[in-house]
Amino acid sequence: MTERKDIRGMTLEELKEDIGPMGLPSFRAGQIYSWLHQKYVSEFSEMTNLSKDLRAALEERYVIYDTVIVDKRVSAVDGTVKYLYELSDGHLVETVLMKYKYGWSICVSSQIGCDMGCRFCASTLDGCARDLRASEMLAQVYTAMKDIGERVSHLVLMGMGEPLLNYDEVLRFLDILTGEDGTDLSARHVSLSTCGIVPRIYDLMELRPQFTLSVSLHAPNDEIRSQIMPVNRRWGVEELLQACRDYIAATNRRISFEYAMMSGINDSDACAEELASRLKGMLCHVNLIPANEVRENDYVRSSAERLKAFSDILEKNGITTTVRRTLGPDIEASCGQLRRNHTKEATER
Repeated sequence: MTERKDIRGMTLEELKEDIGPMGLPSFRAGQIYSWLHQKYVSEFSEMTNLSKDLRAALEERYVIYDTVIVDKRVSAVDGTVKYLYELSDGHLVETVLMKYKYGWSICVSSQIGCDMGCRFCASTLDGCARDLRASEMLAQVYTAMKDIGERVSHLVLMGMGEPLLNYDEVLRFLDILTGEDGTDLSARHVSLSTCGIVPRIYDLMELRPQFTLSVSLHAPNDEIRSQIMPVNRRWGVEELLQACRDYIAATNRRISFEYAMMSGINDSDACAEELASRLKGMLCHVNLIPANEVRENDYVRSSAERLKAFSDILEKNGITTTVRRTLGPDIEASCGQLRRNHTKEATER
């Protein structure tokens, strides 16, 4: 039997071309695409304006990769929702929904786990099982929207995995998600986070994307960054920042630098002064993050006083800075922890 094709991961033009041999008019592709990306169906039987014979033919030719909610945690503090999804092959992946004044923002994973080895992150503790398909990233969004009965207005690729190591599928996912014929999410409401895969930053630069590039910096120099982020041993701080400068010059888009504040590691006044000197003159923004405390390491998040002092130094030096609000503290809302705990509990049974 011929392997069924991943229909949710096709662009509209690809779908039009692919259904041609079925003898279908091109407008049928538009109908199918609308069911997939505007009504978020996961079964061909739900496409009720198509004939029963056509739905059966689609079922034979295509597969709709979807997700099943195996765990859902809702914060009593701020309404943040954390999902643990099961994929078609049994792997687990996490997604987080965050409620803001402007609406819902969703944090999506791009890989099952992560190989980057950042010392402060739970996602990387068990390595990376595989990349996610574009359709599986879409399924994370669509399942969440169906569950809450609302559209999300913003998206961040800051969940499990390094998006730029799954470059082609991530760009396909964003192309479908932001397409006018599909979900039509504004690209300017999308943020893609990277640990600093320098060659891929240059590849992105050529595309002139409208989404925001967020760079997980977390340290002002190679000595500290190499200790907490192994990727820095391949592309050091200055090489990474030069790529960021080139990206800004080519795209005229502001870069956001993510900086997880860890007590006694990277949160001193000296670190703030050094960071300010490195970023001076760049079209950028620094997002200070109280580090997530993970059981498997001994990093402690910086105090509110230290966060303020660090922020004040950056602002004094002309660097636009915000301190990210901690969301879902009662449900372990940082990515990686729910999946790891679920897997550990299943192993111990």
